[in-house]
Amino acid sequence: VQLQASGGGLVQAGGSLRLSCVASGIRGRLSLMGWSRQAPGKQRESVATMTLGGNTNYADSVKGRFAVSRDNAKNTIYLQMNSLKPEDTAVYYCTTTILGNDYWGQGTQVTVSS
Repeated sequence: VQLQASGGGLVQAGGSLRLSCVASGIRGRLSLMGWSRQAPGKQRESVATMTLGGNTNYADSVKGRFAVSRDNAKNTIYLQMNSLKPEDTAVYYCTTTILGNDYWGQGTQVTVSS
């Protein structure tokens, strides 16, 4: 499976960005998709996940500011990020889990200036 993320960029604190990720190279629909991020010098952390049925899970640090959504027919996932903070600066990765194996995309850089 290939995961192609896009939509990152440079934004001022308080601004918004929308990330998109398309999964390809797989038949059918992906059960679980999500987003993770890794800031410089820090471990990668899960930001948000969404199941095929629409159940979501968010990191405490982004609750109320980020919203994940999916287009299941297109195996596409989105991450709407509002009220961005400098601490949201990181490389954001699209992720999925298939038969217990985790897959990651190439990442897209999000930089929030203060």
